[in-house]
This record gives sequence, C-alpha cells and structure tokens, in this order.
Amino acid sequence: MAQPESTYRLRWHPSIAEIDRAAWDALAAPMDTPLLEWGWLHLMEASGSISAEHGWQPCHLAVWKGNTLAAAAPLYIKGHSAGEFVFDHAWADAAHQLGIAYYPKLIGMSPVTPVVGYRFLTHPDVDEQKMTELITDEIDRFCRDNGLSGASFLFVDPEWMPMATEQGWTAWRHGSFLWENKNFASFDDYLAVFNANQRKNIRKEIRSMDRQGIRLETLSGNLIPDEFFQQMYRFYERTNDQYGIWGCKYLTRKFFLKLADDYRHRLLFVAAHEKETGGPPVGLSMLLTKNERLYGRYWGCERRIDHLHFNACYYAPIAWAIENGIRFFDPGAGSAHKVRRGFSAVPNYSLHRFYDPRLARLMDLHIDRINEAEQEAIDELNRTLPFAHRPEKGLHYLKKL
Repeated sequence: MAQPESTYRLRWHPSIAEIDRAAWDALAAPMDTPLLEWGWLHLMEASGSISAEHGWQPCHLAVWKGNTLAAAAPLYIKGHSAGEFVFDHAWADAAHQLGIAYYPKLIGMSPVTPVVGYRFLTHPDVDEQKMTELITDEIDRFCRDNGLSGASFLFVDPEWMPMATEQGWTAWRHGSFLWENKNFASFDDYLAVFNANQRKNIRKEIRSMDRQGIRLETLSGNLIPDEFFQQMYRFYERTNDQYGIWGCKYLTRKFFLKLADDYRHRLLFVAAHEKETGGPPVGLSMLLTKNERLYGRYWGCERRIDHLHFNACYYAPIAWAIENGIRFFDPGAGSAHKVRRGFSAVPNYSLHRFYDPRLARLMDLHIDRINEAEQEAIDELNRTLPFAHRPEKGLHYLKKL
C-alpha cells in the first residue's frame, strides 16, 4: 500500500557511489534493462567516462522511506547534447534565437547508451504513479531553482511513458530497430521468413567467413577471456577513430577493463579468429543480455573483413538468441541496413519539459507534425523488409504503446 507523500525524504546525490548498491539493485534487478543497474552506472562514473569534466554531472535523485530506498531516478546535468543520441540541436538553435540559455539541462538516461528502457526505479510496495508524480515535481523544482532550461528522459520504457505524460511531459518520437524472435526453433527458421533473394544473400554473407578463413565464437559470462576486455577497448577506439568528428568515443580504457570484474555476468562477446594463425581475435562485438532481451553495444576489428560486421553484430547474436530463448534483440543505433537483416523499424520516445514558456510553446506547436513525419519514415522503412510475407503490423513489444 502506498505511503503518504509526507513520509518520504528526497535527496540529490552527486555520485551513485553515495547510494547503497544493494538498495539500488533491489529496484533495478526486476527491470528488463541491465543498463540502469548500479554496477553499470557506477562503472560509467568510476572509470572517468561520465563526469562533470566531460559535460555529464551525475545528479541522481533518491526517495527514502525511513531506511528503505523507495525510488530512484538516474539523472545528469548536461552542458552539451553529445552522447544522447536524441538530436535536439533544432531546439537548442531555437532557444539561441530566442535569447534563452539552452545549457545546462537535466537528462534522465543510461549515459551514452541509446537503448530503450529508461524509467524511474520504484520499490514494489509503493504506488509507481504517485512516485512518478513526486519525482517529477521535485525535478521541476530543482531545475527552476538552479536555472536549468529543461529536463528530458531519453529512450523511455514504453510501459512507464504514460505515467510521465500524465504529468504533462511531451513525447517526441524517434526511430530505432528491433528484432523479435517469432518462436524460432533454429537459425534456419529465422532465415525462412525472408524472401528467396535475401535468404540467399544472408547465407552468402555467412559463408564468406569461411572463405576468408574466419571462425566465429560466442562467449558469455565467465567464459569470456580476460584479454577480450583490453582488445574490445582497442577495437572500440579504432572504430570511433574511423569516423573522425562523427565518432562516439565516450568510454575510457578503464571502463572496459573493469567490466571484467563488475559486469561480466551481463555480457556476450562474439569473437572473430583467423583459422590458420589463431591468436587473439581480429574482431569483436560486445553485447549485453538480461532476461529475454539482448542489446548490441560495441564492435570493432583490426582490418577490413567483408561481411564481418553483419556476422559478428547480427547473425551470430541472433543464432545465440534463438538457442537461449531471447525474445527481443535491440541491435543499437545505426543505419537502415539492419532492415535487410530482419530488424523492424520501431518508434522509441523521449519525454521533454522546457521551463521557458516560449520554448515550451514552440515544442507544443510543432511536436505533432514532427512525430507524424518520424512515423512516416518508420513505416517507409518497414515497407522494405525483405520478408516472404508481410509481417503483422507492429511488434508484440510495442503493443503496450
């Protein structure tokens, strides 16, 4: 039964290390996403990847009922928009033209991680709707008192979104990709959904690994060799360097090395080895998994190998997902080539509140048209899905919307 709001004590924390790990994870463990667990968020901060110096000032809100953590919201004060993957530069430009300081702002998300699942963490014995109201009211007070232009929650959990929109937060639609396991018993079942031409293309891309002398292995948890973490950082660094100013290099070497100690249980690696020479991997992809979900995160290789990206980031993880009862696979941000591999385009949402009435009015005037245009782009991508039969409208994952 929910307790009266007056019995709750709210406190802002400049570091997640100030909050007891067991208390935090008691709230985060039941969630589908692994990216709001204490270990992942703490490692972001402790590794120096996420810090005030890098424009991400941790500012987490905890709600206490006596000595019990009743709710928590991972939040960050941002001095820029980098690493959010929700591209709000048009709103920042509009604010500039109106003479409004757009930064700093408050962001709720798993930092530099464009994966759906953000929501406030709540104890099962509290009323989540009431707690959402309590936390958003405190966020409003905090932002106004500290001169923040606005607050946003990015890549929100679709089940939680109505609780926030009921408090007046504006939903902005974006496009992403998702693979759904249609009760496949084997990888051949996955291939069977494609039309003949694309099924042939996928098989050709898979066979190309053998022709190039590449062997793939998939390893999870304690089976992941310690040296993979150093190699993953090296590949992550190389991949981002290839994109120059468009790279997304936010994580430090320490982050990857500490994953071996603190977060190995949530990880899946696909390693590409040269059959003849052996030795360390020539390519790696790193994914996270929890419950019935798989999340693609980082990848890289030491030299160009045709179709290795598709195999290490899509085909091998899909094969593992089928074998291990994974229901949904979010491959991460990226281009529309995912549709050719059976990932449907799907909407995800961010929630926003601007505290200057002029900027708030501007969003209210235009957001419906923006959302309609994004949905049209999503629908257009799905019309190109290379399936033998037109899929039913909408994934099961999204019916809750």
